[in-house]
Amino acid sequence: MPKALLLAGTHSGCGKTSATLGLLRALARRGVRVQPFKAGPDFIDPSLHAAAAGTTSHNLDTWMQPQDALRRLFARHARGAEVVVVEGAMGLFDGSSGGDEAGSSAHLAKLLGLPVLLAVDAKAQARSVAALVQGFARFDPDLRLAGVLLNRVGSARHESILREALAQAGDAPVLGCLRRSEAIVLPSRHLGLVTAQDAPGGAAELETVLEALADWVEQGVDIPALLAALPELELPEPPEEPADAEGNPRMRLGVARDRAFCFLYAENLRLLEAAGAELVFFSPLADAGLPQGLDGLYLPGGYPELSARELAANAGMRASVRAFCALGRPVWAECGGYMYLLQELADEGGAAQPMCGALPGRAVLRKRRAALGYRQARTLAAGPLGPAGVLLRGHEFHYSEYEAMAGQPSPPAFALSATDGREALDGQALGNIVGGYFHAHLASNPQAALAFVRACRRA
Repeated sequence: MPKALLLAGTHSGCGKTSATLGLLRALARRGVRVQPFKAGPDFIDPSLHAAAAGTTSHNLDTWMQPQDALRRLFARHARGAEVVVVEGAMGLFDGSSGGDEAGSSAHLAKLLGLPVLLAVDAKAQARSVAALVQGFARFDPDLRLAGVLLNRVGSARHESILREALAQAGDAPVLGCLRRSEAIVLPSRHLGLVTAQDAPGGAAELETVLEALADWVEQGVDIPALLAALPELELPEPPEEPADAEGNPRMRLGVARDRAFCFLYAENLRLLEAAGAELVFFSPLADAGLPQGLDGLYLPGGYPELSARELAANAGMRASVRAFCALGRPVWAECGGYMYLLQELADEGGAAQPMCGALPGRAVLRKRRAALGYRQARTLAAGPLGPAGVLLRGHEFHYSEYEAMAGQPSPPAFALSATDGREALDGQALGNIVGGYFHAHLASNPQAALAFVRACRRA
């Protein structure tokens, strides 16, 4: 029965990711078995969690995942840990809309019975911090607020004022005060923080930052006292999802994984394995061609735009992917993977690099974000994810847009519905290829994982 907390924030940018990474590393270097999770659809924070804690971090999302599937996922990976740390998303009550709690960290905390440690950016605040915390503490009576973690505290005098104000209000105890430190900065770029795979200075510099964050948290938080204040979780045995019939040979599924293709949910891989796939990882950047004997191909998202010249220079891999697509075997490409299958990838200035050419058209990077938000996708044709009409939940987040070139694009792969009611077509479906900007979480429909592996078997 592990101790557990959800570290949430008052808003994006209040320091919850830095605090989470510092706490994870501080616990790990004390020899504590710590299991990280990330609320919401974000791909980048889990990669940083894994570097800090030394174990895979998993996404928990009350909009993308059915509640039973979410609880099973949580129990499966929390079991065996001594401490579970869930990092929230955006502000504590921010979710898929302004009208309900779906997708919010608060909703997740209540579903899983997690106490919330609220990170508050205290810069330029004094007694007003009590009014802020009071609002968060009283907004939802069903939510348990375990305490407050004050960030960007300027001095001992500043800390004293903040503690006095919060003690007088009495809504939540102060469980830590993190001093302002401009020296510890997590670098960012157009899709958020820089990924663990792409950290400036490489793994060595990332380690230095994680150790500095751990020192910072150790100085501001009494970790033994924090853990003592947390409840133990009782975790049920998670039942297994549907799996393919026994006795079938495993299908060799090639999965792109390197710094250009690193946006994928660990749960997607687990569900594909449960459905009968043998995962074979390869690098479109570094490998000369696809691994031998593949039955299917999964090209997840990432940052191909930052590695476009390198991807273009690896002509052998591009030809290998194009030839595999021509065989008629199942190929599933999401966002960056979809961009890689197109004829070209162009930067903001219009300079284009050749890609695989398995699908017509090109992706053009824009200066402004092209799409962001939760999406429900409906497949428009029978394909490797199942018959027409399969529903999947996930999200979109990209700065590039599709542009047609000579010839006509293939029929769209998905009809996407946003939470505000907007609808749009996405991607292309060509034979056994399905690709688009949509990122799916297979826990929303595990049958799609079974369908994909069965399509590999049929092909």
